[in-house]
Amino acid sequence: MHIPDGYLGPTTYGALFGLALPFWSAASWKVNRTLKAKQAPYLAIGAAFSFVVMLFNIPVIGGTTGHATGATLIAILIGPWAATISLSVALVIQALLFGDGGITALGANCFNMAIAGCFVGFSVYRLLAGRTDRSARRRWIAAAVAAYISLNVSAALTATELGIQPMLEHTADGQPLYAPYPLQVALPAMIVEHVVVFGFVEAAITALVVRYFQKHEPEMLGGS
Repeated sequence: MHIPDGYLGPTTYGALFGLALPFWSAASWKVNRTLKAKQAPYLAIGAAFSFVVMLFNIPVIGGTTGHATGATLIAILIGPWAATISLSVALVIQALLFGDGGITALGANCFNMAIAGCFVGFSVYRLLAGRTDRSARRRWIAAAVAAYISLNVSAALTATELGIQPMLEHTADGQPLYAPYPLQVALPAMIVEHVVVFGFVEAAITALVVRYFQKHEPEMLGGS
């Protein structure tokens, strides 16, 4: 889901930078005031974990990649605001040091994975988990379902942003200036492998780690 430079026009990447900025600002404010001392190391660990799982990229049509993100898992453990910071840091490092995702597309990549991914995943998890006990089976099942949905929402957002480029940015004779594939190509190209493969990988990783915390550090699930 890492969009490189040159695939989004300035209208799109500028708007997504604008959408991401208030989330980054609010996340910084909230984390400074609400993150518990024991959770603080997990902010860095979350960024490192997300960085690692996102390195396993498989290129797909449209100039992007398919992979897991860890967004829902990190949001469950430290909350969606702190998770937004963790994933954003990982994405910035990947873009600046490894060229994985473009600089101009940084706002888009962070919005799709660090913001939408974390908040969708956390919201679905809370809805499905309800007020169950920390050790309840329903918790890790809810985490798996939430992770699956979250990843596919991020993939759909990425595909949509790429797919609208031929409509927004083109020459006088209709030639695309940026991403060349329309929605009817970009959407299935991005979504199919996440629905069939990466969504289940993300769900399995999330469920296993939540089960671990249920057994060994259930207090980490107290805020979720």
